[in-house]
Amino acid sequence: MKSVSEVPVAVVGAGPYGLSVAAHLGARGVPVRILGVPMGSWRARMPVGMFLKSTPRASSIAHPEGRYGLNEFRADRHLAWVGDRYAVPLDEFVCYGEWFQQRCVPGVERAAVVRIAGAPPGFRVSLDTGEEFTARTVVLANGFPSYARVPADLQPLVEAGLASHTSDHADLAKFAGQRVAVIGAGQSALESATLMYEAGAEPVLVARTDRLLFGEPPSADRPGDRAWPTRIAHPASTLGPGWSFVGFTRAPAAFRYLPDDRRAALVRTVLGPAGAWWLRDRLVGRFPLLTGHRVASTEVVGGRVRLRLRGSTDTLEVEQVLAATGYQVDVDRLQLLDPGLRGALARRNGGAPRLTPGFESSVPGLYFTGLAAADTFGPMMRFVCGTGFAARRISRAVARAVDR
Repeated sequence: MKSVSEVPVAVVGAGPYGLSVAAHLGARGVPVRILGVPMGSWRARMPVGMFLKSTPRASSIAHPEGRYGLNEFRADRHLAWVGDRYAVPLDEFVCYGEWFQQRCVPGVERAAVVRIAGAPPGFRVSLDTGEEFTARTVVLANGFPSYARVPADLQPLVEAGLASHTSDHADLAKFAGQRVAVIGAGQSALESATLMYEAGAEPVLVARTDRLLFGEPPSADRPGDRAWPTRIAHPASTLGPGWSFVGFTRAPAAFRYLPDDRRAALVRTVLGPAGAWWLRDRLVGRFPLLTGHRVASTEVVGGRVRLRLRGSTDTLEVEQVLAATGYQVDVDRLQLLDPGLRGALARRNGGAPRLTPGFESSVPGLYFTGLAAADTFGPMMRFVCGTGFAARRISRAVARAVDR
């Protein structure tokens, strides 16, 4: 006889991927508990004043009926339709995600999962409320925070309270009046440095690349409004215009058949370090940009950080260091998983879980989605536009397993 505390499926995380999976499972009639604060990481770990790099049509959370997109949210708020030339503000996107949750996944439980352990034929899930229950299937949609990467040479500064990762801050205004070294050349680094500057800080960008890259502004709000030669040469996709992007978005299932090193390189470099087109004018000429520089060593002198650099500038002294150094998936960093579960997971490319076509890991019944699935299904999994493919695959696989 089943325990009254047993459920078929637990979805851990209530961001775009978790909400989409729960909505798709609900449409298939699969009972599910979804746990987490709706859009919690987006609200708590993204900086105030940020804009999304993705376009509005690439920023809609997938619903099984193709409804409840970002522009439907805007219409509900009596706001105008927006297209590719509109930069989506973070606060609007968070409000949209909460609107989607209220209409499509109203049963989200605002509890944190603190431990998941094996309990054959399923899992024992422990919450911060003290409750424990069992689930035959667990879908991990807990996003990016666990995978924040800080280079080893900056770790002593983190421990001293003199360095941090961009995901540690929801408000960069706290750095006002301070000189801050921002390490990186991607959107996170460029936008964080810009927001700091606009809040009264003195950022100095340190980037290995010799030249900062920025995207090109869309020529039209609707892809179909572009000139036909452009549409043929650079067909539209949710990742951007170009034949390679079309492949990544229309055939993500094929990505998992590429060799390990090829997949790792593509996930790292496709839509790699570059700023959004709308950021260039807010950044260039506003604060120092030390391109072509690497951090060779660090030391603390009088409560300040002295960075030894390889480049035309030898030394940089700052009060804080902000690492905009991205994310690296490694299941060993998922402390909410019992060590036995972590040890049983097959990995690829340095720690990413090995997944089946249905997003199931080597531990039967344990699924991964979002950033953790990018190594298997490609760069689309790093963006909201991947929610549809992931949710359809996972919900189909889970529904079949539940029916057995």
